[in-house]
Amino acid sequence: MPGRTTITVPEISERLGLCEETVYELLKSKEIPNIRYGRRYIVSRNAFENWERTIGMDSRQSGKVA
Repeated sequence: MPGRTTITVPEISERLGLCEETVYELLKSKEIPNIRYGRRYIVSRNAFENWERTIGMDSRQSGKVA
């Protein structure tokens, strides 16, 4: 559904090639930007895509390999 403004954990898992448990750990540690609503994690599609584009940017800028 292209019109949604949020992205689900299974979608994030598939896009990153990680298991859902790992995605939940990244959400819990706020590595992936999110809002917590009760037991749910709400992830803005726009915020996630911005974050996804910058994965590893800090290490590339310092000359390290990600």
